Parts: sequence; structure tokens; C-alpha cells
Amino acid sequence: MTYIMYIFMFGLIAGLVAVASNPSPYFAAFGLVVVSGMGCGILVGHGAPFLSLVLFLIYLGGMLVVFAYSAALAAEPHPETLGSRPVLLSVVVYAVAVVTGAWMFWGDWFSNFWVTVDEVSELSVFRGDTAGIALMYSTGGLMLVVGAWVLLLTLFVVLEVSRGLGRGALRAV
Repeated sequence: MTYIMYIFMFGLIAGLVAVASNPSPYFAAFGLVVVSGMGCGILVGHGAPFLSLVLFLIYLGGMLVVFAYSAALAAEPHPETLGSRPVLLSVVVYAVAVVTGAWMFWGDWFSNFWVTVDEVSELSVFRGDTAGIALMYSTGGLMLVVGAWVLLLTLFVVLEVSRGLGRGALRAV
């Protein structure tokens, strides 16, 4: 199970690099789907399958629609792909930054972080996500409000970035 967690973490980092380095919203939306899937896989591995499912459905239902809308507004005749030279250069720069950061903090990692919740508690009666959902709604209410505010701010930022100079599907005539 630890190897699966390593695969999920590698996919999360690779998806984040793909999102950060891609100027086209078409391929960045695909990277965001990969990132959300890998992040939810990490949550499932750490014992929160219900929370993972809820976050994945909320993400795909909300934010992916926003990115599809912004991709429709930013209609490019020839979008940059992941294999083009400027994007590939950005991927290499971000990958070097990730490897450098991992190398700098390598001594602070602990091996117990990678162990999944089912491997730690053999005789436990409760699952890992039953207490987590209750905590999310009781003491984590402020974080839910902050998360909703961040999603609303992200909506406006994406729409403003994708608007550009007034060229697109909804330009003023």
C-alpha cells in the first residue's frame, strides 16, 4: 500500500507541474483533474474515503465547470501543448525546483507519514473518516467558510485572467 501512496504523490506533483507550466486552459484543466484524482487517492489511502468522494464530486461539479467556461472564453486557434518547447522548458524548471526542494527537506521526512491508516490500527473499531467528518463540520466550520471564500475568489480570478483584452466569444461589439 505504501507503493500506491508513492504513486499517488508522484502523480500529484506531476499534475501540479503540468498545471503550473501550461498557459493553455485546455490542458491545464486536464492537469487539474489529475491533481484532484491523485489528491483524493491520497485521502482514501489515509482513511478518508467519504471525504475524498465528497471533495472529488464538489471539485468536478464546480471548479471544472468554471475552467470549462473560461476555456470557452479563451478560444485560441493554436493552443500550446504539453510537448511544445516553451511549456517543456517550464516543466523542466518546475521539476528541478521540486527536486531541489525535496532534496533540501529530505532529512525532515518521517516514514510513518507514508503508512496508511489501515496499516496502523489493526484492532481499531472506527474508520479514519468517521471522526474526520464530524470534526470538519464542528470545529472546522471556519475552514469551510474560508474554503468557500477561496473558491469564489478563484472563480473571479479565472474569469478575469481568461477575459484577456476583450478578444473571445463574448466580446463587446
